[in-house]
Amino acid sequence: ETKERLYQFYDLVKSSGLKEFEKAIETFRNWQKQIMNSFGYDLHNGFIEGLNNQTKVIKRNAFGFKRFDRFRLRVLLHHQYKYIKFRVA
Repeated sequence: ETKERLYQFYDLVKSSGLKEFEKAIETFRNWQKQIMNSFGYDLHNGFIEGLNNQTKVIKRNAFGFKRFDRFRLRVLLHHQYKYIKFRVA
């Protein structure tokens, strides 16, 4: 049923003649398998996206770390990683 509705959506957009949606439909067609799987399985990457967002906030608030190893340690500390072997020079 979901696949049928997706094809109906494709036809509706095609018949509308809106060029802006043609690119969207092309993207939908390229990712159709993954889109259909997202409806069939209750899996998502929200947790990882949240970690990525928090890491970007740390980077933004730090106004640039001069040493990557310090930035890495700060990110790991924030995300509460344990059992990390690190050396501070």
